[in-house]
Formats: sequence, structure tokens, C-alpha cells
Amino acid sequence: NENGTRLAVEELNAKKIKVAGKTLKFELVSEDDQCDPKSGVSVAQKMVDSGIKYVMGPYCSGVAIPTSRVYDDGSVLVSTVGTNPKVTDGGYKNIFRIVAGDNQIGTGMATYAAKVLKAKTVAVIDDRTAFGQGLAAEFMKEAKNQGLTVVAQEYTTDKSTDFSAILTSIKAKKPEVIFYGGYAPQAAPMVRQMKQLAVTAKMLGGDTLCSPEMGKIGGEAINDVVFCAQGGAMLDKSTDGPAFKAKYKKRFNQDADVYAASFYDQAMFVAQSMSKAGSVEPEKVSMEMRKGSYKGVAANYAYDDKGNIKQAPITVFTFKNTQLAPLASY
Repeated sequence: NENGTRLAVEELNAKKIKVAGKTLKFELVSEDDQCDPKSGVSVAQKMVDSGIKYVMGPYCSGVAIPTSRVYDDGSVLVSTVGTNPKVTDGGYKNIFRIVAGDNQIGTGMATYAAKVLKAKTVAVIDDRTAFGQGLAAEFMKEAKNQGLTVVAQEYTTDKSTDFSAILTSIKAKKPEVIFYGGYAPQAAPMVRQMKQLAVTAKMLGGDTLCSPEMGKIGGEAINDVVFCAQGGAMLDKSTDGPAFKAKYKKRFNQDADVYAASFYDQAMFVAQSMSKAGSVEPEKVSMEMRKGSYKGVAANYAYDDKGNIKQAPITVFTFKNTQLAPLASY
């Protein structure tokens, strides 16, 4: 995420954009909120106090929800990938969700389980975070609409490493699919433990399971077992996607993670809106973004009155040789 933003900053500085007769200089300041609400709020306050006006993040819904008020009080424009619906329900005018929300991702995965995997029975596990609970709830709502039977519902935490008790309980109920609302550091060892316990269900999850961490931690156990969905169309299939991936790899010597292109695009949209508004004031730039649009690498960016991206495509992936392999975009 940070590197996607950094790439945009470097390119924007090279372009020497002028607003009100002055050449803009973009600078990247980075802080780690540790995906923790308390740390997140103190990071947000620090950003506001130091006069930062544009924030690319937070990554976690559990941080994006409480910090949105701090940023709003400080007149900061926030561009987040926090997918919980509550992130954009606060009525703040300067917040943008730059990817599909949980309702789209959760609904999409339930439809995929029913229509493509032809599953009839599912178990649901969530990690009790704002993100995990929200995603699992959206999945279950649509699963019932699709005629799927939820045979088990279990809970863990975003710090757990041993899932044998809940997996043993789930195994007895023989679901064809296990939906996990949570993050890769738990999902990957969970899949390994599923294999050890001979649980034959597929694991489905949201965008957080599309992380390269899945392959690093989960190894061979994840191949053709894990299915995840993330906002955005397949980069390989989008017009500028392959060029972006190559450019990113050359600059950072690693592959672009899930949202690198989304953060890159949004930084470009912010700069375009500064030019159009003739101002770098967040309120004016925000108004310009609400009425304008931007064709990016990962999506076309246009926002509704809450700051949600309007036409947010989602792509379903599995893993082959521990690497993400796109299956289809919807």
C-alpha cells in the first residue's frame, strides 16, 4: 500500500503539477498503526497535529472507524481500504473507500459458493475484529438467500495460532465450505491444520486472504483449497495493469500486493482533483472528487455521497503453486 502511494508521489513530483501558479511537491510520511484502534487514534492525532492533509489508509476497518472522526476534526482527506460498511456511515465528507466494501465481497463469495462451487452446506468462522465480523455477517446473509445451510458458526481471535478445537467441531458437521472472516496470518495456519485433520472443505474469505502471506505461511496446503475475493478487476486483464505491475516490480523488486494499484490510483485522482479545483485544500479537493471521476489502473473511480466507490469490481482468486491465480471478475 505504501509503495503504491510512493510510486504515485515520485511520478507526480516528476510531472511538476501547478496549482494556483505554484508547483506542488508531494511528500510521503509513513506511520504504523499496527491495525490497532488505540495506536491508530494516536497515529491519527499525530498526523493531524503535524499538519498532514491527505492520508492514504488506514488498512484495517477497526482503525478506520474510530480515526475517521479525528481526521474529520483535523480537515484531513482519508482514502481507506477498510471494507466494513460502518467506515463510510459516519457522515464525514472527506472519507473515501477506494475498493469494494464487505457487503459486495461477502455477497460475492456467498454467490460463488452456491453458483460456482455448487456447495449446499457452509461453516463460518470469524476473528471478532470489526472487519472479520462484518464480512462474516454479509456472507451469512447472502448464503441464506442462496439457499445454503450454515451448519456451524465458530469464533477465534486475530492473534490465535491453534484452531484444532474449532476445526474438529466443524469437521463433525461436514460442511463443503468454510468461510473465514479474518486475516492471512490466521487463515494460513488454519488451512494447514485443516489438512492435518483431514477437513476436506474449501476455505473462502475476503480480500485479506488474497495476500502473498497466505503462500508464505500456508505453503502447499492452500493450493486449490483457498478462494478469496478482492476489490478491483484482474490487473493482468486491465488495460494498464501489466505495465503497472512491471513498473512496480522494477522500482521495488517485489510483486504488487493486493491494493498497491488502488492506492496509486487514488493518489493520482487526488492530484488530478487538486488541479481541477485549483486548490490543495482537502474540502475543495473532496468536493471535486465527489463530482468527478478517474480512470485508474485497478478501477474507474467515482464516488457516491457517502464516499463509497460506485462501480467496484471484485475478482475471485484461488492459489496455484502457492501463488494467487485469478478465476473471474464480477
